[in-house]
Amino acid sequence: MYADTSETEVIRRILTATGDTWAVVGLSGNTGRAAYGVARALQRYGKRIVPVHPKAERVHGEQGYRSLADIPFPVDVVDVFVNSDLAGAVADEAAGIGAKAVWFQLGVVDEAAYRRTREAGLDMVMDRCPAIEIPRLG
Repeated sequence: MYADTSETEVIRRILTATGDTWAVVGLSGNTGRAAYGVARALQRYGKRIVPVHPKAERVHGEQGYRSLADIPFPVDVVDVFVNSDLAGAVADEAAGIGAKAVWFQLGVVDEAAYRRTREAGLDMVMDRCPAIEIPRLG
């Protein structure tokens, strides 16, 4: 079964109304990783991607940064491609930099981080992929 109505509305809001600057945590120049393809798809859908990775590599023409705190401009959505045990800290950092939403990719689940992020006033989605959800929502 697909997401319930409220989750679908959060997904729709993040994808259409939250803003177009997406920090992609875990994005590197490794073409074999899911983050690489999803970031390219986000660009095709009009999103500005910002690679966040310890190597701070330029990916898909965009300058990379070592951490969310290093990004010198506002970020709307933080898209998280790290293991679930590290994702909560990324969500907390996203709230700390003033992001409007956090998106945990497929397989990334942390219920406590979800609660904290929502309590901080951010929209949040877990265990979903925007490259799948954008076409699904039309």
